[in-house]
Amino acid sequence: MLTAIIEQYIATGEPVASQAVALSFADREGLSSATIRNVMATLGEAGLLEQPHTSAGRVPTAAAFRYYVEQITRPDSQLGRVSGGAQAGGSLPQSGIGAQPLSEARRGQIEEGFTGVTSSHDYLERTSHVLALISSGLGVALASSTAGQVLEHIHFSRLSTGRVLAVVVTQAGAVLDRVLTLDRELSHTELETAARYMNENFRGWPIDRARSEIGRRVDVERQAYNQMLSSVEELCRKGALAGGEAGPAIFVDGMANLITAELDRERLRQMLLALEAKQRLVELLTAYVDGRQQEVRVVVGLDEASPAMQDLVLIGASARLGGANLGTVAVIAPTRIQYQEMIQAVRYIAKLSERILEVPAEQEFH
Repeated sequence: MLTAIIEQYIATGEPVASQAVALSFADREGLSSATIRNVMATLGEAGLLEQPHTSAGRVPTAAAFRYYVEQITRPDSQLGRVSGGAQAGGSLPQSGIGAQPLSEARRGQIEEGFTGVTSSHDYLERTSHVLALISSGLGVALASSTAGQVLEHIHFSRLSTGRVLAVVVTQAGAVLDRVLTLDRELSHTELETAARYMNENFRGWPIDRARSEIGRRVDVERQAYNQMLSSVEELCRKGALAGGEAGPAIFVDGMANLITAELDRERLRQMLLALEAKQRLVELLTAYVDGRQQEVRVVVGLDEASPAMQDLVLIGASARLGGANLGTVAVIAPTRIQYQEMIQAVRYIAKLSERILEVPAEQEFH
């Protein structure tokens, strides 16, 4: 019965009355309106339903939604199993998902949303937009930090005046790209020289260490190699080996979706303040989604991160490329969300990274 109440609340957004539940159980014997009222009262005492107003129907609590996610993802539901504690939510192994795949129309909408994407930056930015578009919440994409990634090759391409494309290939096979806006113009020869210096001196180095060492060498060897090192310094200062101090890039879209949710003004204000702090979102995704595993993670009730986020759910997964973590893609939405479809959508988009960003062998940098 709790599942029926939750699904009715998801569909209507209105407190569910016992009469409405009775209609959905009309063909089942022994379930009178009085029985249903008693069951709903028991569920309320158990902390699974709450009554906004004395005369209103009942609304599922965060604990009820956690129960619901566990039910729809059990093996006998053919959607997989949620693991983890009740407070923390759970992870959905890939092998368990598939009983209710995304509709062809939804897959087509997602595929169309990624038309023309050729870089990891564009993929993550477009992900936040697509997830916001198809959900009732916030689409979020977090680029992975360069910490722990080892440099295999770096290449610079001049795009236009003052703009350079930096492409970093890691030894794990990930391709990290970024458009740099420079304070001074660098010629094609200067870009080639800078790339050659970095490849010859720092291939096999962790990217964070390489960035720090370049800064040290610029100071020590500036007099002897002033022109060449000044070009390397400019490129690194503008983010060629981005990460570390600046932190990972995060893309957020769909704040307007949350503004339309049924929240009182003060709770809405507090929630938006929490979500607008991008560092808070970075911490949230890092804490709940394991970049080492390609699983869908569902966390109902984010009040541990902020009391204002108690009525939100996070559905997230790690996007990978060449065996390395490319970043995290997620939906943050009110608990009244179409769980099965959003779980499938997040998983589908996370797996798109391998397909649309795969670098053909003939295009690899040497």
